[in-house]
Amino acid sequence: MPLNLITDPWIPVVRDNRSFTIRPDQIADAGVTRPDWPRADLNLACLELLIGLVFLADPPRDDGDWHERYDTPEPERLRAVLKPFAPHFQLTGDGPRFLQDLERFEAGAKSSDVNPPDMLFIDSAGESTRKKNADLMVKRNRYPALPLPLAAMALYTLQAFAPSGGSGNRTSMRGGGPMVTLVQPLDTEPYVLWRLVWSNVPEGRPHPADRASEALPWLRATRTSHNDEIVTPEMSHSAEAFFGMPRRLRLLFREESLTGVVQKKHGTNYEHWPHPLSPRYCKKPGEELLSVHPKPGKESYRNWLGLTFGQGTKTQVSAESVRRFHALTNAPAAEVLAGGWAMSNMKPMDFDLHVYPTFRLGESAELRAGALVEAANSAWQELKKGLKKATGVKVQAFEPVREAFFASTESDFVDAVKAVTVGGGGEIEQNWLSTLRRMALSLFDQQTIPALTDRRTVGKAASIEATVNARRNLLAAFSKPTGVRKALGLHGDGQEDIA
Repeated sequence: MPLNLITDPWIPVVRDNRSFTIRPDQIADAGVTRPDWPRADLNLACLELLIGLVFLADPPRDDGDWHERYDTPEPERLRAVLKPFAPHFQLTGDGPRFLQDLERFEAGAKSSDVNPPDMLFIDSAGESTRKKNADLMVKRNRYPALPLPLAAMALYTLQAFAPSGGSGNRTSMRGGGPMVTLVQPLDTEPYVLWRLVWSNVPEGRPHPADRASEALPWLRATRTSHNDEIVTPEMSHSAEAFFGMPRRLRLLFREESLTGVVQKKHGTNYEHWPHPLSPRYCKKPGEELLSVHPKPGKESYRNWLGLTFGQGTKTQVSAESVRRFHALTNAPAAEVLAGGWAMSNMKPMDFDLHVYPTFRLGESAELRAGALVEAANSAWQELKKGLKKATGVKVQAFEPVREAFFASTESDFVDAVKAVTVGGGGEIEQNWLSTLRRMALSLFDQQTIPALTDRRTVGKAASIEATVNARRNLLAAFSKPTGVRKALGLHGDGQEDIA
């Protein structure tokens, strides 16, 4: 029944268009393309785990080392460096268990304390939800038993993405449902999975296996949070970012299946951890940066600076993996894979996974790209102001219009940034201004003209006169040397290009 996560094949993958099960070191074999778990959140978490294992045992030393092993992975080397850690990655047994509390508190648990295996899945009903029979959107008892490999992956996913779980049950070190951003190279054949993993491993030095307890919290007594104690990066090895243990869990097995989970409150409360794979943000410059959490649906390009570009903005910082990849000399072309659970407090809303373009920009080019986004945000504010004045409807009603505005200008934005990367001139900003003005006026007309004849959709302030004045003001906003034009560095009055 034992499962060792280093020496046993347990990870389902697609290899040469067929299904295989591999050990972690075999990600460096040719033809292995992706994990193949039955759930998207498990696949994303599996990539995190593999990145963490390589960072723990054999990370890149510098740019030269990164390029050499990107081009020529060494499966035998990876197997050799992971082997000393094998005793610390047992899922079952009497000794320390992977991502489980060192205290064997399941021995004295009552039957009422034993949770079904599906508690390991974020979209399963929690204890309170089950008691109240409130599991309409989140489900109970879907998985009465789990095979050991699936149990291991579900356990890792919960610890890495843990949402709020009621009083005393801690969230992950990035909070509940963090956003994960992974650099995804485009030129990957034949080492697709290896190059994806390797592109996101932070630089560092191998951690000695005989000091594994510094990075692997299940090898030591839990740093509990009974009295709101916290654990900061200064108190642990940086690799613990990949192996955090906010939940105190012990798994129950029968034969070769997981049959129950016992949870104890007040696990580790992580604070101030900048996770290498997650972007961060703050509301005001100078405040503490917090991990980004996804919202339902695809992020528009107004958020790309903080997700896929090298440096982000004053209030947004790209993940370390993205920033480091941008800093590499002669890095291959790539995209960014971004995903995570969109949460509403303790309730999972959706698991989103999307691919976004990324660009290698110098400092001046990145400033120009940022100005394009700033101009789009300013244009949206002017459109929103105009819609409110024309219809009298509260601004919250215009959320779908905002999404339409950014979606309809996205391809033009990508083209503009591509032109910036090759050093295009001021016509880029002028063309972008025209694009924003055209789309703002188009959406204004779509929203306001039908509203004049349908009184149910407008407020008391709506009238032909209000609509005409609001449209005139919207058009004028694109010619004033403030707002949109100022963001783009177009300081003229713009009268010559009004259409």
